[in-house]
Amino acid sequence: MRVIFMGTPDFSVPVLDALVEAGHEIAAVYCQPPRPAGRGKKDRPTPVHARAEALGLLVRHPVSLKSAEEQDAFAALNADVAVVVAYGLILPQTVLDAPKHGCLNIHASLLPRWRGAAPIHRAIMSGDAETGICIMQMEAGLDTGPVLLRQATEIESEETTAQLHDRLSILGAVLIVDALAKLPDLVPEPQPESGVTYAAKIDKSEARIDWSRPSVEVDRKIRGLSPFPGAWTEMDGERIKLLASRLAEGQGAPGEVLNQDLHVACGQGAVELLRLQRAGKGAQDRETFLRGWAIPTGTRLSSE
Repeated sequence: MRVIFMGTPDFSVPVLDALVEAGHEIAAVYCQPPRPAGRGKKDRPTPVHARAEALGLLVRHPVSLKSAEEQDAFAALNADVAVVVAYGLILPQTVLDAPKHGCLNIHASLLPRWRGAAPIHRAIMSGDAETGICIMQMEAGLDTGPVLLRQATEIESEETTAQLHDRLSILGAVLIVDALAKLPDLVPEPQPESGVTYAAKIDKSEARIDWSRPSVEVDRKIRGLSPFPGAWTEMDGERIKLLASRLAEGQGAPGEVLNQDLHVACGQGAVELLRLQRAGKGAQDRETFLRGWAIPTGTRLSSE
């Protein structure tokens, strides 16, 4: 098929690769514009932009698709279908209608649960037992379109957003190739009105750990916010990011370090910290971290 691909971050790259490997003709790749990054603040292309150029594909990165000029340029590509995954711009109705088979979105949740910007984070933070990928026919509403294909996967007990992100990216790539192969025969399934939840964009203000909360909530927040923005706490006035954890035995005052294995007491139960990061340093596993900064038993990690 003649495909327009629309995506921006790392999550989208395996999908682009899978479409190319499946033999589809990529008419153009749309992504977010390069933005200043790094110490020199030089414009840096997005992961999809870089990969598309390496594959020799036409890349377009308009700031908006609202103008008639951009919409005409999109329509002139005469695509059979557009595949959209974490693109980052709202698609006007004219764009949605331009390809022969419309625009298909790869969404990282089991719709209608977790419509919106941060479905992977929210699934882990809410303690969902499973999540998955939906291939959705796009319409004007926020992730409201009918679903063509879906596949569920369990969320592992110690899985972080980074780990689940990578698994779902591969799953999405496999599922969209399957969907395009079966497209004429797929029957769109309208989303039910019950069970709708919204995955609001993660705000950095959510990231501070409240040790008075139950250990299950603390553990989910640590894993759900890893690697970005990273849940954090303070010790001796220094901020420490907490990037991996699991539930542990123990009890004590909230935020109290219970032993040398970094079991930390919560309002109920405890968590074991597995991966940490000091300000200005790289992430480290617990053993390496403790060699550089001993944390004595009885230390209190701050929630304020």
